Amino acid sequence: MNPSEANAPTLPFTATQRIDALDWRRIEQDLDLYGCATVSELATASQCDILAALYPRDELYRSRVVMARHGFGRGEYKYFQYPLPNLIGELRTAIYPHLVPIANRWNQAMNIDVRYPARHADFIRRCHDAGQLRPTPLLLQYGEGDYNCLHQDLYGEHIFPLQLAILLSEPGRDFTGGEFVMTEQRPRMQSRAEVVPLAKGDAVVFTVNSRPVQGTRGPYRVNLRHGVSRLRSGHRHTVGIIFHDAL
Repeated sequence: MNPSEANAPTLPFTATQRIDALDWRRIEQDLDLYGCATVSELATASQCDILAALYPRDELYRSRVVMARHGFGRGEYKYFQYPLPNLIGELRTAIYPHLVPIANRWNQAMNIDVRYPARHADFIRRCHDAGQLRPTPLLLQYGEGDYNCLHQDLYGEHIFPLQLAILLSEPGRDFTGGEFVMTEQRPRMQSRAEVVPLAKGDAVVFTVNSRPVQGTRGPYRVNLRHGVSRLRSGHRHTVGIIFHDAL
């Protein structure tokens, strides 16, 4: 299954040239050091506004999740259905090849046999062949007092170890609080927290579940979780781009 995006909302964006021009060496270094890396102004203010305005359009989504009902936190999110809005589909396709070398290198260091194909369409085919047919890109909405508990986005056997989130709202104007947060648990050590500052249109690439860290006796595996701290005021929208599909 290779979904077409012909009927999805069209947004003024061509992803490939913008993505290819990013400083991928710096992104890779930050991912190796911290498990996450920021990308400034990945989306324009108008693109952010257009994406955030899609939230009420229920026909674009396959499901809606109210976090409090499941103990996930407070707030809600919706998973897009295929076909994806073209901005999200293009970003998913254009960013994936740049992350594949990192993902494969990490798996090798952690003695994980899985290797990822160069093209996202081939990886999605692998997911679909295993019954992971449901798209995972999502749009999240938070209000005052809302938060997202620390978690990992694991949806089946086939998991791509990196994902992306883009902040669609302006901190200090649209909302206060609501910082993107990661924790990293190293063996026999206390957890390390990472608070990632983002402006409207900025993105963060981050670890889905585990990554290698170089120790004195070679690389070892650490586990990461991510979430969002409590909003003090206002409203916050974020788009999440996960590269594997779900069961």
